[in-house]
Amino acid sequence: MLPWLHAIPYPDIDPVFLRLGPLQFRWYGLMYLIGLTLAYFIIGARARAQRLPLDKDQVYDMIVYAAVGVFAGGRLGYVLFYNLSYYLENPLKILAVWEGGMSFHGGLIGTIVALILFAKRQGMTVLTIADLAAGVTPVGLGLGRIGNFINGELYGRPTDVDWCMVFPAGGMVCRHPSQLYEAFLEGLLLFTVLWLITRRLPPAGTVFGAFLVGYGLCRIVVEFFREPDAQIGFLIGSISMGQMLSIPMIVAGAVILAIASQRKRPLRTDSGSAAPL
Repeated sequence: MLPWLHAIPYPDIDPVFLRLGPLQFRWYGLMYLIGLTLAYFIIGARARAQRLPLDKDQVYDMIVYAAVGVFAGGRLGYVLFYNLSYYLENPLKILAVWEGGMSFHGGLIGTIVALILFAKRQGMTVLTIADLAAGVTPVGLGLGRIGNFINGELYGRPTDVDWCMVFPAGGMVCRHPSQLYEAFLEGLLLFTVLWLITRRLPPAGTVFGAFLVGYGLCRIVVEFFREPDAQIGFLIGSISMGQMLSIPMIVAGAVILAIASQRKRPLRTDSGSAAPL
């Protein structure tokens, strides 16, 4: 019996949505662009609601800082965490980002460093900026996982569930559409939770800490359904690299939440907005 005969057909969308001569525009890149654009508007709206000293140009600068951190950190993180031996033998390939290879955990570290620099430049507290960024990060994560699904990459482990799919790069095996699981958990669900927390006007650092814990838990759960990277496989038993890297996130997030809980909530203004910290 071949369970993939009963699978939901994979849509097999062309990863390239527009071709102009030698130029190719891909859905995955478009998802990043949409995510950054939405982040700009959401951060701007929240900064105004909380009466933070951030105008439109400063919000734009914040997005640029974050984007540089995401791409630089994401690429270096993939090199260090997932395929170091290959890139030591082929150092020029580190620059070949068009061949794929990004790490969320590396991107997170890169973004944190970039936003620390941004906060210092603006004379604002790092945790205030971190809360703004963390609150919108699930938007980009969810869209990015949809891009992974369109590319037919980062697919799940073999399964016989009724909603399994046969991915072109995954062989004639029915697999979990784990990209969609991640889009829901790390994207929609995590964004909703952080939005609800933000509405309560919590102390600085709360949203950032909740993001670290929430993402770490979601990633650990999804990794049980996701096929591990071929060049690494499982590290210990059925534990993957993604799960191992998520454990420090949860610990760090819990520490930040504990510290934030000792801080006072921001004061409300007459309009019900939060005064800047």
